[in-house]
Parts: sequence; C-alpha cells; structure tokens
Amino acid sequence: MKILVTVKRVVDYNVKIRVKPDGSGVELANVKMSMNPFDEISVEEALRLKEAGKASEVIVVSIGPAKAEETLRTALAMGADRAILVETEDAVEPLSVAKIVKGVVEAEQPGLVIVGKQAIDDDSNQTGQMLAALLGWAQGTFASKVEIIDASNANVTREVDGGLQTIEVKLPAIITTDLRLNEPRYASLPNIMKAKKKPLDKRSPADFGIDTAPRLKVLKTEEPEGRKAGIKVKTVAELIEKLKTEAGVL
Repeated sequence: MKILVTVKRVVDYNVKIRVKPDGSGVELANVKMSMNPFDEISVEEALRLKEAGKASEVIVVSIGPAKAEETLRTALAMGADRAILVETEDAVEPLSVAKIVKGVVEAEQPGLVIVGKQAIDDDSNQTGQMLAALLGWAQGTFASKVEIIDASNANVTREVDGGLQTIEVKLPAIITTDLRLNEPRYASLPNIMKAKKKPLDKRSPADFGIDTAPRLKVLKTEEPEGRKAGIKVKTVAELIEKLKTEAGVL
C-alpha cells in the first residue's frame, strides 16, 4: 500500500510574525521557513506505518513556490521515498489544494492519504475534508492514534470533549493528524546529504487542469491589540459591577 502525505512550507513556528507596514499581509522576506508542524507529524506517522510493514512506499507532495523544494527534501531526509512538487507562485487556497491533490491521488493510487489537520499560516482546517469529499473517500479527522487493521480497514482515535473516540474507516481513506499523534524524528546528517541528490517529480497545476488564482481577497492584515492588564476585586459584587459598567459583558 502506498501512503501519500501532503506537506506545506510555512513560516517557522518559532518566528515572531510581523505584519507588513501597509497591512497587505505578513512579512516573509528574510524569514525562516520550515515544514508545517502538523505535516511533520503526518510524515512521521506514514514512516512509522511503513516501518511496521503496513505500507510499501511513502510519497510526499507539496503545492507552492520553487522554494518548497527545501520542505520536500526535509521529508525525504526523514525517510520518504519520493517527492512531488506542484509548482505555483499563487497563494493557493484550500479548495485548489484539494483539487490538485485529488489529481495526484488519481495518478498515484495510494491506499491512504495523511494530511496535517491545518497549516499554521492560514489555520483553515479545510483541505483534508474537502479532499475526502472530492474523492468520495472515508475520512478520520484530528487523529491522535492510527491503527491499520488490514488492507481494507483502519481505526482512527481522536480526542473529543468526553474523552477518546475511535472510529473504523474503510480504506482508501483520508486521515488528518493532530498534535498528540506522535513526535516527529530528526533527520540525520547523512540522510540530509542523500536527500539533496534525490530527484523531484515537478509538475504544475495546469497538468491537473486546475486554476490556482485566488478566489478570496485579503482586505487588511493587522496585529491583535495588546492585552490590557488585569485587576483584582475584593468582592463578587464589585466584580459584577465592573463587568456591567466597564467590560459591558453583563
């Protein structure tokens, strides 16, 4: 069984985000970029399934600019077998991503697709669900544990308000990963050097008949207001009074 994993190049999670002075977006010039953390978890899970004998090949795919090649090579250094870059300079929205990945799925015929539940740059949390709908496949979202039962079935456990929920999905399926699924491995230096020499399969959105032009327009981007200092009150009556008169929430 093949496993297909999607990865995205985003601003590193340790970087403090800065908004452009004109409010047109986030400053990306000279900013450290890395693989989306949820996608790292997805790659790790696919590799663990392969090491457990549940998969024969792990393929990673990224949709974005030419620099996304670095992200794919990180996945190759972790242990992925092949990488596909669908190159575009457009700010690709979740629906376009899902449509392109659908084309890759139809070409590669994987038995399982693992997607990070969301990207930390846009926080859309849409691609996995849209992909499942486009393919007509089963889906297990926000997975905290994945167990492949056989070639036709898998169990997906996720955290819900009441505890843990486990569902059985029919393969092929889409699984989106949550934070507590695993701890991604670090790529060794020899593997990083080997990954630099591996060929990438480069394609374009046009190969799948997809127009990636944005359908949404960002009107303005601004930083959140600074948090005001809290105060202490002596009585419940004083708290209620301040909530009424100052906070205006009662």
